[in-house]
Parts: sequence; C-alpha cells; structure tokens
Amino acid sequence: MKRERLEFLADNPLYTKRFAFYVGRRCRSSPIRDVAKELKLDWHTVKELDKQYMRAQLTKAGTPARMVIGIDEISVRKGHTYRIVVSDLIRERPIWFGGNDRSEASMTQFYQWLGPNKSGRIRLAVMDMWKPFRNAATVHAPQAAILFDKFHIIRHLGEALDQVRKSEYARLSGKNRRFIKGQKYTLLSRKENLTLQGRQALQTLLRANKRLNTAYLLKESFGQLWSYEHEGWARRFFEQWRASLKWQRLKPYEKFADMIDRHWDGIAAYCKQENKVSLGFVEGLNNKIRVIQRRAYGLRDEEYLRLKILTCMLPAL
Repeated sequence: MKRERLEFLADNPLYTKRFAFYVGRRCRSSPIRDVAKELKLDWHTVKELDKQYMRAQLTKAGTPARMVIGIDEISVRKGHTYRIVVSDLIRERPIWFGGNDRSEASMTQFYQWLGPNKSGRIRLAVMDMWKPFRNAATVHAPQAAILFDKFHIIRHLGEALDQVRKSEYARLSGKNRRFIKGQKYTLLSRKENLTLQGRQALQTLLRANKRLNTAYLLKESFGQLWSYEHEGWARRFFEQWRASLKWQRLKPYEKFADMIDRHWDGIAAYCKQENKVSLGFVEGLNNKIRVIQRRAYGLRDEEYLRLKILTCMLPAL
C-alpha cells in the first residue's frame, strides 16, 4: 500500500500548510494560549504548528556568507544556566542558539555547526571580554579580528562608579548621606536620559560630593574613546584619561583602567573603518529575548525557545 505525501498539508495532516503559517503569524505577537483559545485548538497543536512555521522561516533565510558575528550569552533559568546566542550583525538577526553553558566547549559547538569553510569567512567577532569566547574564536576563526563590545565595557565602568558611590556612602554619616542614598541609577544613567527631577538630584549630588563628581565626569568622558579613527589617538586619549586618576583615590577606576590595558587590542580594533559596525543590536536582541521569555512565563521547551529567538528578527512568511 503506497501512501502519497501531499505538499499542501502541514506536518500534522489534519491541517494545511496555509493554516499552519497563519497560526505561526498569529503566534509572533500573541501567546500560544491566546491563539489556541481564539482558534479553538489544543495548546500543543498550536505550538507544533508554530514550530513548523518557524522552521520554514529559517529554511528560507539560510545562513549568511562573509560574516560579522556578535556573541553573547543569555540566562535561560535560575541557577546560572546559560546558552550562547550568535548573531549576524550585518543582516541583524540571530543565527545560532545553543551550548550547555558559556564555556569554550559550548562556543566550539557553533563553529562545528557552521563548518570550517564558513568559519573561515568570519572577518570580525564582537564579544564581551569573556576568555572562553575569545579562545574559541582564535582556534576556529584565526583570521577574524576580535572586537570587545562597547556596552559590556561601559557596564564595567558603571560598576566601578557604583563601588565609588557605596564607599562614599560608607565613609559619610548622618545628613551627608542623604544626597547619595537612592541615587544609584541617577549616577549610572546618561544625563540626556534623565528626567528634570533626576537632573536636579544629580546636580545636587555632584555639588555635595567632590569624589563622586570626579568619578561621574570621568565616566561620561570615557565614551569618547570610540570616536577615534586612529589607534594612536585612541591610545593617547586613554593614557590621558588614566593619568587623570592619579591622586583621586578611585581604586575601582584604577582596576578598570588596568582591565582596559590588558584587553586593549580588542578595544582598539574599533578604530579601523571596516570594524565600525553597529554595536547596539546585540543589546537590543537581549531585550527582545527577555520579552519572549516573560510573555511565555519561562519556556520549558528549549527547542521552542531556540526557534523563537532565531526567528524573532525574520520577516513573516
């Protein structure tokens, strides 16, 4: 007995591909539960139809040729359980989700999936200063330049500023503390992003505490490092910034400067014109992933989470 395969049917033979794709498009903006209730379908049926739709999206998208990749990790559940997300920064979409943690072995799984030929076409890898990511790139894509993500570096500087804030709060007592208490995010935010009330609180704080004022001004000026087009000028700016720490008694900033010095090659790479890629996409993707996880109240099916992440930037079919 011969069973004929009908191309217009979905993987579930009770439904057509056209209907499966309709369900998939609905699931791009609505939770499975709401779609199932609207279409009077079983929850698991909607989920499987959505999976088929997303696999069709990935098949149509294919894999990129010469690449600029962004590497980051996300937490998938409590207890420091991480997965790695690799994005194509030119086409601005995630291309790989996997690994068991954020180790070098997990990062190697990406290069094995990509294959040696396509790994050899990677010209730039953007990542944080996590050593296992750097080691894996050096082994499997030695031709690729390594660029450390600006936003991760600024985050380290923000943590140094917060340590200065805490030490000042501990040093002071009584009424002198009132200017510092509750102002963590006022200090860490960019001035243009603050409300009028926030700007007034910041101005009062900086007038009241000279050390925090110095630390804040140093934090704000450091962003200039990424504006240079020649490494020599960038290095000169950094050395002047570092020299300005002398006699300021800002130990967290001194440790931050030492870290920058150790990782200088991956920071200076941004000075080259061909490496000036948009560095905000990975952070934007992380925010989108958090929305996906929140909307699903924590996805237990990791394959479904993988498909959701890999297709979140793709056009609808």
